[in-house]
Amino acid sequence: MSSRIVLPPWLTVFPVHLKDMLSRLPEEKLAGLEEIRLRIGHPIECLWRGQSMFLTPKGELSRWLSAGYRFTAEDGVKMLNVISNHSLYTLEEELRRGYVTLPGGHRVGISGKVVLEKGDVKGIRDISSFNVRIAREVIGAANSVMPLLWNPGRQEIYHTLIVSPPQCGKTTLIRDIARQVSYGNSPLPRGYKVGIVDERSEIAGCVRGVPQKDVGPRTDVLDSCPKAEGMMMLIRSMSPEVLVVDEIGGEKDTQALLESVHAGVKVITTAHGWDYRDVMHRPSLAPLLSRWTFERVVILSRERGPGTIKAVLDREGRPVTTGGGKE
Repeated sequence: MSSRIVLPPWLTVFPVHLKDMLSRLPEEKLAGLEEIRLRIGHPIECLWRGQSMFLTPKGELSRWLSAGYRFTAEDGVKMLNVISNHSLYTLEEELRRGYVTLPGGHRVGISGKVVLEKGDVKGIRDISSFNVRIAREVIGAANSVMPLLWNPGRQEIYHTLIVSPPQCGKTTLIRDIARQVSYGNSPLPRGYKVGIVDERSEIAGCVRGVPQKDVGPRTDVLDSCPKAEGMMMLIRSMSPEVLVVDEIGGEKDTQALLESVHAGVKVITTAHGWDYRDVMHRPSLAPLLSRWTFERVVILSRERGPGTIKAVLDREGRPVTTGGGKE
């Protein structure tokens, strides 16, 4: 008897005919998909293990643009109906942010005509593009870096910033760091109370507030909460020892992060960037780096696939090869 292939749950976001095309892909191809981009009037583009490929009507991946199935305006309407369960009103807040988070931490980015109200974004209509970003859990992704994030001399975790360009695995890495800190995996002597502010529902992948990803037994999650407010809420209500936040951004985030550090909480966060010099020039991050807030800076790349650890630096930007303990 042949075993039945279990299709990934993110396929449910597609209209039936597109789901059929994707489900015909070999299991290896489905497992390697990172993004699926659908633009009205253009072939459906699939990012597969870092390569740009196009989905054909027969359910294959081709390098040839001309072989791809062209996404139509009708397809776009059907897809929006599936995502919203035929009720755009329920997506009002998501359309204002430009993305919809799905169960499991998957995310659908949306672009089209922006609707403004008194200078602020009210929503998006005439949607012309979708970007389905597929979230994957990689247990053990942080194994090689964990010894460098632990100070054996002070017996504490370093304040850590993970720097990465898009699609290089920073959310996957920070999720596994949270898991290992929560469990107390080696070299940590015990498990720590972890608080995650999961603004985009990508780290823990909560459904009705319950994490669908393994973020550890001592972890509390604030789902769909703005980072700056969430950090303060968690500190007041759950007394975390370690705070995990993805994609630190504006001035409010920076201020909340500094408040967290001054409250004695260890902070692990991520930021978009190519290298240490790049993030040093970002106005929101420069104050944190110039004050030596981060004792470890992890630089990611795709050199050997998503999650490649290019470098681990100390607070002065010098390479680190051991856990140290004198800082």
